[in-house]
Amino acid sequence: MHALTLASFLFFTGLVAFVTWRITRRDDHASTNGLFLAGRSLTFPLIAGSLLMTNLSTEQMVGLNGAAFADGLSVMAWEVVAVIALVLLALFFLPRFLKSGIATVPQLLEIRFDKGTQRIANVIFLLAYAVILLPIILYSGAMGLQGMLDLHGLTGIESDTTLLWLTVWLVGLIGAVYALFGGLRTVAVSDTLNGIGLLIGGFVIVYFGLQTVSDGNGVLAGWEILKESQPERLNSMGREDQQVPFATLFTGVFLINVFYWTTNQQIIQRTFAAKNLAEGQKGVLLTGLFKLLGPLYLVLPGIIAYQLYADQGVQADEAYGHLVFNVLPPYLSGFFAAVMVGAILSSFNSALNSTTTLFSLGFYKGVLNKDASEEQVVRASKTFGWIMALIAMTIAPLLAGQDSLFGYLQKMNAIYFIPLLAVVLVGLLTKRVPAMAAKISLVGGCLLIFAGYFIPPFNQLPQVMHEFHFVASVFVLLVVAMLVIGKLRPRAEDWIQEDSGAVDLTPWKGAVPAGIALVVLVIAIYAAFA
Repeated sequence: MHALTLASFLFFTGLVAFVTWRITRRDDHASTNGLFLAGRSLTFPLIAGSLLMTNLSTEQMVGLNGAAFADGLSVMAWEVVAVIALVLLALFFLPRFLKSGIATVPQLLEIRFDKGTQRIANVIFLLAYAVILLPIILYSGAMGLQGMLDLHGLTGIESDTTLLWLTVWLVGLIGAVYALFGGLRTVAVSDTLNGIGLLIGGFVIVYFGLQTVSDGNGVLAGWEILKESQPERLNSMGREDQQVPFATLFTGVFLINVFYWTTNQQIIQRTFAAKNLAEGQKGVLLTGLFKLLGPLYLVLPGIIAYQLYADQGVQADEAYGHLVFNVLPPYLSGFFAAVMVGAILSSFNSALNSTTTLFSLGFYKGVLNKDASEEQVVRASKTFGWIMALIAMTIAPLLAGQDSLFGYLQKMNAIYFIPLLAVVLVGLLTKRVPAMAAKISLVGGCLLIFAGYFIPPFNQLPQVMHEFHFVASVFVLLVVAMLVIGKLRPRAEDWIQEDSGAVDLTPWKGAVPAGIALVVLVIAIYAAFA
């Protein structure tokens, strides 16, 4: 079994790498425009595929299914509410981003406010990616692969700690090579190829899982058994004692989703590389359509795993890998593990590419060496990328022992998500709010949420109210503070956004109808499982 699983894993992993190399081998990897923005050439299938796969790493596959193992269907909020955020990206944020011709979100803050605001935002992104995002991607990937490939049995390594370190470093090194030598288009192409495999594999898991639940009597029979034995776990409305109470969908959960899909550099960098606005909008809205299917392969397998293994001492974040290894035939286990490695690499190399973009354009070219040539910027970006990769690979194994990996991720993300979203939103919607207000909100917002999580007596606040209500309250406070400062000490003159002429800004005619249809489907899904 191990030999067949490993052979299929190596075959599919090598196939994606070879096809990606063939497609992108003549691309421009020597200039910043080619390395960071794919020459602004991405069309909607590549944008959708890359957005989907950047999002669908193992912190989603392993973490969200682990959350479903613990809480049931209510955690689908992270997938379904994301669709509304994607509609906002397509109709409101993306036209404004492409109008300014930016490569990073901090560049927009420089255009709207000043260089100081841009540098603060750069520091926040770089710290968050180094300490939170990149390590979590590697740790969750290693945990998923250990279960899917039974790495203990395959390698003969008995120590959990040793195996975790080895797996993290192997995945991290491969991901760094993709990101630092290939550039954004290489990332986008490999993302799209792996995306196809992930969607197929995700539904195959559900098929075999439901077959196992029904002892081979069919998928529908398995679904009926789930409904009869776990009716309380198939409710879309989260209870107060669960990770995502229903009321938080309108506060912190909504805001975290909006930041993630509209302002998170790791995600939206591929939309900055759109050939034009119409292609960008089509790619974003197509991603929204695929996200509606997310609960089927990101939540339902966790519920299936609970049905099969709840009485066997399986931990929540081990559930998905355990399910894959036990219900799939060996040749499909290898295929799906290869797809999962692609998902891990996708999120890791996308975050790493975004990190090097932020450093190179924000600090190296902007502060350290303002007269740097294209070759010097690219070389500096790769050096910094390796440093960040090594830091992430060192931190990742130290995350072992979290109760809920996905819950930990969302909690930590809120520290910087909320202040950055507040500043970007106020910046785009107002004309007189000054740079001082943005700086106070960025620094003060991060410190407020950090104190609310970790520093007594402030950490009592998230216990009095749910932590997602707490971060929403901080968001409102930051927005009000910026507006007040704008009234008391406004800019000397109105800010007017200028068209950089980087891309054609003609919108897609179907964008608004498609956006409305997606929102209606979100409401329908919640109503169907209420």
